[in-house]
Amino acid sequence: MSEVKTRVRPAALILTPGAEARIADLMAKAPEGAIGVKLSTPRRGCSGLAYSVDYVTEAKPFDERIETPGGTLFVDGGSILYLVGSTMDWVEDDFTAGFVFNNPNAKGSCGCGESFTV
Repeated sequence: MSEVKTRVRPAALILTPGAEARIADLMAKAPEGAIGVKLSTPRRGCSGLAYSVDYVTEAKPFDERIETPGGTLFVDGGSILYLVGSTMDWVEDDFTAGFVFNNPNAKGSCGCGESFTV
């Protein structure tokens, strides 16, 4: 009798401790009915695609689901190919605060960093 080995699929997106902490903070203040936050890449900006993080109230069938200690991060199923292998971080300094992405799939980005192209 042969044993079937299953390989654990790696997460499509790597979250830093800072990103996980920010997701926990967002979920602590989430509106009623929110089941997590969702990362998507809508078409906008001068380079074509942008990163967008919003509360989500229902899981879509093709969304990637990443469990964190403070809540669930959903990644839009239509955006996942643009994000595989990326690292998501939360960065704060004296002037700005926001999620920052290190995306190996991005071929370029606009000067202000709001959008990217693949």
